[in-house]
Amino acid sequence: MRKVWVIMNYLRGWVVWLFLLTGKTREIAMEDLRRWKEILQLEGASLYCITYLLLFFPEFRNLAAYRLHSKSEVLSTISRVLFRPYRDLIIWTPDIGGGLFLQHGFSTIINAKSIGKNCLINQQVTIGYNHDDSPVIGNNVSIKAGAIVIGNVHIGDGAVIGAGAVVTHDVPSKAVVAGVPAQIIKYVE
Repeated sequence: MRKVWVIMNYLRGWVVWLFLLTGKTREIAMEDLRRWKEILQLEGASLYCITYLLLFFPEFRNLAAYRLHSKSEVLSTISRVLFRPYRDLIIWTPDIGGGLFLQHGFSTIINAKSIGKNCLINQQVTIGYNHDDSPVIGNNVSIKAGAIVIGNVHIGDGAVIGAGAVVTHDVPSKAVVAGVPAQIIKYVE
């Protein structure tokens, strides 16, 4: 039944996909789609997958609207009209690399200076300001449910922020941190 619903909504999906594939967002949109397909184990043509994601994953809707907003506020608004985004997922980061995966984006705020490629962010995560500065998140970082990353901190490539951790200091590459305040518990190989 889902497949029929997706096919019936191809036109809406095609409009958003067309906007994403024009200009500078093309490469990043393709990276996003590739990552979501890989994690969710989706198969099929790009139009089918993009429509499926827009219909059944509000987190992907927010990401698409975010990507379109960098091109035009009008395109972002059209995307939000065609596919209603998650109201509890807020993305204010000016620079996010391709391949961002938002899992269960409920009650999540993403407000970093920048986020690298292929990051994973779970639900109820807060990434934000402490006074005037916000974090820089590296490539391939995983931030688990309920974690808080705040202030002028740098999260190194491949780091894992454990569920419920509160990060207020730099995290080196490939480190796994947990606790309040977050401490290194091991390194990923």
